[in-house]
Amino acid sequence: MVRAAAVQAEQLGAAHGWDRSTTRQVLDGLVVLLDGRPVDDRVLVTEIRERRLRNSRRIAEALAKLDLLQDDTTPAIRRWIERCVGELPAGFAAPVRAWLLVLLEGDARTRSRSQPTVYRYFGALRPTLNRWATKYDHLREVTVADVNEVLDPLRGHQRRTAVPALRSLFLYAKKRGLVFTNPTTRLKASRVDLSLQSMTDTEIRAVEKLADDPAQRLIIALAAIHAARTGAIRRLTLDDLDIPNRRITIGGHRRRLDELTHKALQAWLDHRRTTWPRTPNRHVLIAGRTALGTEPVSHVHLTNRLSQHGFTIDRIRSDRILHEALASGADPLHLALVFNLSHATASRYTVLAEHLLDNQLERGTEQQ
Repeated sequence: MVRAAAVQAEQLGAAHGWDRSTTRQVLDGLVVLLDGRPVDDRVLVTEIRERRLRNSRRIAEALAKLDLLQDDTTPAIRRWIERCVGELPAGFAAPVRAWLLVLLEGDARTRSRSQPTVYRYFGALRPTLNRWATKYDHLREVTVADVNEVLDPLRGHQRRTAVPALRSLFLYAKKRGLVFTNPTTRLKASRVDLSLQSMTDTEIRAVEKLADDPAQRLIIALAAIHAARTGAIRRLTLDDLDIPNRRITIGGHRRRLDELTHKALQAWLDHRRTTWPRTPNRHVLIAGRTALGTEPVSHVHLTNRLSQHGFTIDRIRSDRILHEALASGADPLHLALVFNLSHATASRYTVLAEHLLDNQLERGTEQQ
């Protein structure tokens, strides 16, 4: 095991340009940690820290590459939860802690949320919980009047955050029998942009049937997988493709080329070369009218087939972003990075995703 770790350290050092001294310190640290250790026994992160080894971060990298590292440290957000909840009386601390941990990690019936959502929800409710804790001994004593009193003065973003946070907390508490009644039952959910609702199964099957030629398959793949806008698809050029390294640049945003889009792209490029072998046009998507020039295809040409069946590229794109928002626990930063969205746009999808996730939790509670 020590020898394998040493080889891994040498490779890491060569790949990352470590100097001889750094490599030597990493090798020495690996010997200290692994010599005489059972093969299946992983090294704990806290053990590395306690030994105060030089270049401990590099040592951890080598161990992680060999799957010999176990992170036993407490994540910062868990420490934050414990610190903040510890300020509340027991009757509030226990249910609130359990709720926050389920938000963070999920359970058999609840999908986990992103860390920003956990911070945002508890941040919105923390002053209210502290106020209620001076009045009551337990969360179950909170009434509808108390909830309304908190929400009445709130407007705009504050209300849009507080409403789903309160609903989420009390839905969870009622589901687990931590409160007798749910004071947010009649509380109207925050208004969301329903134009971003996800596509139905029927709509998805209909779009799949439209992908019956190389051009349409590529257009739909770019919208449905990479959330590409119509303009970005029109302006896509051969220079934006890096086929050998499986990369594509869409709207100035470099992305990994997935298998489905890769196959659709190769099929279209083969068709393009066969149909217009001498075209000077560098745009990926071309047609008979643009093959002899250098202009992109028109907006109508790109969208006509989908429009005839009642679909738009923006509709398919929105469905992709919403699906990612649900899968990532409604994390606006994740959406912004993955799809190159503005903060405002990412937040719109996050609000809708949180709304849908809360509704799933509510339906699950009602069915019990």
